[in-house]
Amino acid sequence: MTSDDGRFVFTYNGEVYNFNELRAQLQARGRRFHSRTDSEVVLHALAEWGTDAIARFNGMFAFALWDRRKQSLLLARDRYGIKPLYYACTGNTLVFGSEVKALLASGELSATLNKAGLHEYLTFQNFFTDQTLFSGAHLLPAGSYAEITADSFKSTRYWDYDFSEPQGHVDEAEVVEELDRLFQQAVSRQLVSDVDIGAYLSGGMDSGSVTAIAAKQLPYIKSFTCGFDLNSASGVELSFDERSTAEFMSYVFKTEHYEMVLKAGDMERVMRRLATHIEEPRVGQSYPNFYAAQLASKFVKVVLSGTGGDELFGGYPWRYYRAVVNDSFESYVDKYYGFWQRLIPAHAMKNVLAPIWKDVGHIQTKDIFKNVFSSHSASLTRPEDYINHSLYFEAKTFLQGLLVVEDKLSMAHSLETRVPFLDNDLVDFAMKLPARLKLGNLGEVVRLNENEPGSKTAKYFQKTHDGKLILRKAMERHIPRKITDAEKQGFSAPDASWFKGESIDYVRNKLYRGTPRIFEFLDPGSVHALVDDHLEGRENRRLLIWSLLSLEEMLDTFEF
Repeated sequence: MTSDDGRFVFTYNGEVYNFNELRAQLQARGRRFHSRTDSEVVLHALAEWGTDAIARFNGMFAFALWDRRKQSLLLARDRYGIKPLYYACTGNTLVFGSEVKALLASGELSATLNKAGLHEYLTFQNFFTDQTLFSGAHLLPAGSYAEITADSFKSTRYWDYDFSEPQGHVDEAEVVEELDRLFQQAVSRQLVSDVDIGAYLSGGMDSGSVTAIAAKQLPYIKSFTCGFDLNSASGVELSFDERSTAEFMSYVFKTEHYEMVLKAGDMERVMRRLATHIEEPRVGQSYPNFYAAQLASKFVKVVLSGTGGDELFGGYPWRYYRAVVNDSFESYVDKYYGFWQRLIPAHAMKNVLAPIWKDVGHIQTKDIFKNVFSSHSASLTRPEDYINHSLYFEAKTFLQGLLVVEDKLSMAHSLETRVPFLDNDLVDFAMKLPARLKLGNLGEVVRLNENEPGSKTAKYFQKTHDGKLILRKAMERHIPRKITDAEKQGFSAPDASWFKGESIDYVRNKLYRGTPRIFEFLDPGSVHALVDDHLEGRENRRLLIWSLLSLEEMLDTFEF
């Protein structure tokens, strides 16, 4: 798109939901419009207000604006990083795009493994920096824009999360009313579309709440659920299939409901396509998301997701509670950093990375962890402060990983995913709520010693009914109590059982036989020792096995 005067050339990916409000403001300033698209409004806003316009946008976006007069380029991403934007600087050339594949297709970037990125990924199963697994390719941070000229590259953060305790008394009843209003407003904003809209409907409160509000405005809205074959599952995995709960909510909300059941072989079948689209793995198994998007795309072009509710309202209390009692920021980091080493035990990392240790041994991953907090300078004097620190951390890292995965896998099926929980007004409100309204038993947890065995301690460091308490109260008027009162359940397949059962031959073929590509960078004996722990029932290392399988497929797909 080019501006009317020919000065600006604009390319844009996303949706800005408050574009009608912005249009009215711009028209009051004399701007004229030829169409009714949000992209035209965004372009006019940038021409009118410059980079100050970006903070006004309420939505999801990644864009590039070329200023012919100044010979400068502006790249920007939305507040939360819903839409990805990659770039690479090679000599005097800058390339950018929504996927790394676009950078590779330019011929300016080749597929070379970033060893430092591999170290970071194998520590956190995620990236806390702007690194990727492709050497030279960077992900522009969420809430940031970059200004580029022939001789400079300047990145600026225009927005960041700020979880903090409010000053003065907060009335819970008033909070419930305002939260309900803002949530309904958020969902309504994101229902504007020229095509059919559907909704993911798992068995949880977040997707259920979004669907409940949407269904009031779109009768017989289509809803979608992925379940899992549990014939070979055991233990906690027996609760992973939430189809019956989703079907109950579909009945209550009167949706047109569709579902599919995933089996062990479905993971094996999809790995090549998944590697092609996701490009680099992040934050857990993602193939169920691929199939969910595939299902939804058969019926709609836009789907609503409940992503973000946990990170805003404290949906993972058993994680926060591990680091709620501390003497200092350093002690907090020690506890939380240890918990977030998701794949490889710290003592084994040097052996696993032995082939490349000379290149990555100097990297201090604890410093990478600490740097996440560099802009969240809250005073840490109370347990509530540490809770807010944890909420900040998970929104910046875990949620960002989820959003990148969700966008890539939905766009792989020409499906647009919208996330009503990440509405600016709703997020601003949620960040200033007292921790006590999100986590009701904080005082009791503070009195516990996590290092002492006992039923109470075990209860709070496993999944509990704590978390999102104020959201549960607000949503009681929209969804059944048995949903709002239920224990938090993530969207996860029973891979722990499948990897040592129905998929064990697949795992062995990929990681043990022939010449797996990953062992150009990892030590086979050290890796096999960890995987054997899972296959022989000593440890649950499903996340590690998934990551190794994904890395192997990625190396093969992109011909590193």
